[in-house]
Amino acid sequence: MGPFSEEKQFQRATSIKRLLKQNPQLDDLTRAMWESKLKNLALTEERYNARVRAIFSGLQRSPLAGDAWN
Repeated sequence: MGPFSEEKQFQRATSIKRLLKQNPQLDDLTRAMWESKLKNLALTEERYNARVRAIFSGLQRSPLAGDAWN
């Protein structure tokens, strides 16, 4: 995940809307998933950064990653 970009979030929303419009045959579960993704896009930097923290805060680096260049 990169830094927050209002333009990138707008592009994501546009892509999802286009996908939903151009694929009326999507089953209900798939359509609901994409509608949920659209509804939950982070529209502010604060919300985006909170999501990034939530996703990556529980991850631990591999012990080998730190020693790879020593």
